[in-house]
Amino acid sequence: MGSQSDPHAFAFSAAELEFLAEDETVEIVPNMRLEPLHLISGDFGPFRPQIATQVPLWLAVALKKRGKCTIRPPEWMSVEKLTQVLEAERDSEKFQSLPFHYFEISRLLFDHAREDIPDIYMVRSLIEDIKDVRFHKIGTGLEIISKEVTYALRLKNLSAMEANIVRPFVTKALQTFHKLNTSEAIPESGSIPSRQRQAVNQRDKRVLKGR
Repeated sequence: MGSQSDPHAFAFSAAELEFLAEDETVEIVPNMRLEPLHLISGDFGPFRPQIATQVPLWLAVALKKRGKCTIRPPEWMSVEKLTQVLEAERDSEKFQSLPFHYFEISRLLFDHAREDIPDIYMVRSLIEDIKDVRFHKIGTGLEIISKEVTYALRLKNLSAMEANIVRPFVTKALQTFHKLNTSEAIPESGSIPSRQRQAVNQRDKRVLKGR
C-alpha cells in the first residue's frame, strides 16, 4: 500500500487482494485421514476420506498441491448461476450481489484446481464477461462524478477488486469538491463584498457634495 500523500494510498495490489481472499472458506473432499488442525484462524477437521469439510482457501490450495484433496467450487461458480448474474448485470444499472472476493477466489481456483471445476472454460468466460459489464458501470459512474459536484457516494455490492479501483479516484474527487465548496463559502482576506463597496462609495459621494 502507498503512503498517505500518494493518491493511491488506499489501493491494494493484486497480490494483497489475493492474500486477503485466501481466508475465505471453501469445501474440500479429502482423500486422506488427518486429525483436526488447530490454527490461529480456527480449528479445521478432522479430515476423513470422501467426507466433505470446510477450510480456508489457502489451506485448500496447500492440500490440493500435495494431492490430498479435491476442491468443490462454490455454488455461485456454476454456469447456471453465473449466466443468471450476467443477464441481471446487463439488464440493471445496479450491481448484482457476488462474493466480495469473487474475482480473486475464481483466479485461485483456476490456477490451482482447474480440473475440479466443471465447464471451466465457460465459467472463466462468464466471469470475465461479468467483470467487463461491471467495469463499464463503474466507468459510467465515475464519468458522472467527474462532471457533477458530489459530496457523498454509495456503491452497493462492489467487490474488493472493484472497490480497490474506484477508491483512489472517488476519494480524490470528493476531497476536491469539498475544497472547492469551502473556498467558495469563505471570502478572500481583505476583500469587501460588492454591496458594502457600493454603500461606501455612495457615502463618500454624499460627503463630497455637502462640501
